[in-house]
Amino acid sequence: MTPRILIVGGSIGGLFAAVLLSRAGFDVTVTERSEHGLEGRGAGLVAQHEVFAMLREIGIEHVADVGVTARERIHLDRNDAITLRQPTPQTQLSWDLLFRTFRDLVPDARYRLKARVVTVHSDEAGARVLYADGHEEEADLVIGADGIGSVVRAAVSGPDARPTYVGYATWRGLVPEAEVPPVAARRLFERFAFYDAPGSHILGYLVPGADDSTEVGRRRYNWVWYRPYSRAELDRVLVDSDGVRHPFSLGPGQVPREVADGLRADAAAALPASFATAVAAESRPFLHAIFDYAPAHMVKGRVALLGDAAFVARPHTAMGVAKAAGDAFALRDALRGQPDLDSALRAYEGARVPVGQSIVAYGQRLGRQLELAGP
Repeated sequence: MTPRILIVGGSIGGLFAAVLLSRAGFDVTVTERSEHGLEGRGAGLVAQHEVFAMLREIGIEHVADVGVTARERIHLDRNDAITLRQPTPQTQLSWDLLFRTFRDLVPDARYRLKARVVTVHSDEAGARVLYADGHEEEADLVIGADGIGSVVRAAVSGPDARPTYVGYATWRGLVPEAEVPPVAARRLFERFAFYDAPGSHILGYLVPGADDSTEVGRRRYNWVWYRPYSRAELDRVLVDSDGVRHPFSLGPGQVPREVADGLRADAAAALPASFATAVAAESRPFLHAIFDYAPAHMVKGRVALLGDAAFVARPHTAMGVAKAAGDAFALRDALRGQPDLDSALRAYEGARVPVGQSIVAYGQRLGRQLELAGP
């Protein structure tokens, strides 16, 4: 009998696994807690080897052609002068296009929205998932691909297994190219730009437009500003415009107006003029706190973790999507190459735990180099 696999989490990592496992002949269903889907939530993607390998595997290499290339890297000083140039071209792909492409490969009947998981239980025979609406579902294998705030993680590592806040967060903006004032466009466009100061690190680059366009005038400028916050400060800033506190992030439109205005004022006081102008051009900035999580296990019983549900690495590594792709490949290969589910899950864990731990450690080293906060 073909094992029934239930994937909890319908973002890119869950979709990678769903497509690979379905093509390998497994009975796969994806459940996603959001009500309206995840499209439109991504920005640019610096693709690594694993992502290109995934595109080749599925026969959709053309997705890699939709990107914006930064012809060089530059570093700015406080006066907006270029202090360092590096002729290292780099292409940023479209997260949204990647998501849509893989979502279209999963039949609607196999991808269910509004399915919020409450608990997962596992034994030697399979796993059982309880949803918020009260119904239960059984599967031979449950894959937790539900991200940094994973509910499935508790079934593997216990209820206290949570990522550790590292002492800083990222403010982000995704501004239509035409809305970026000339003072910023002249300095920042067609480049991967950086500015560093003690306790502050900002970078930015062009990405495809919301419609995946790479035409000049229709792209978007993606900036990312790392800033330190104590735990108490983070708790205060992660409160949305309705007064609701969030554990990890605030999305576009959720940041209170006075907080966004304060961010723009801080940018004017602390950043080079081009970056400050780019920050000011974003009407709906969004916020992500940064966490580490590097466990010793990613499997227990008939539950396996994948992507950020398994390991949470700092975004400096630019390896979040690549890590998920590598997990999906390893899980597919183990399930296809081992004689039974238990052997396959042991092989999967043995292959991917060292990789995940290495990526998290790499992100920690990069964080220390940037003189931000945390270990």
